[in-house]
Amino acid sequence: MKTEYKNICFEEKGSVSSRKTKLFLIKNKNSNDSLGVIAWYAPWRQYCFSPPTHADLVFSVSCLADIQDFINTLMFERRNKKEEKDGNQWEVKENETIG
Repeated sequence: MKTEYKNICFEEKGSVSSRKTKLFLIKNKNSNDSLGVIAWYAPWRQYCFSPPTHADLVFSVSCLADIQDFINTLMFERRNKKEEKDGNQWEVKENETIG
């Protein structure tokens, strides 16, 4: 998974026993400042970006696109992992019809 982009990088935090999902810190590559986190948000059943509440941050379109790309990659991997675990539930068996 790509974790280095032009101006930002994503660092996975060590697993916490209470977490089933991954947690990533977002950092500015030039200053090493924290720009926020990407974590699983259970009510929406997806990974979401949360900036620090105390910081006065401004994000460019390209930076936001990189964050979106990273989240999309996480969601794609999660869906594929779930499908591998559950098996292909939509597989049509020989002589079986759908409907």
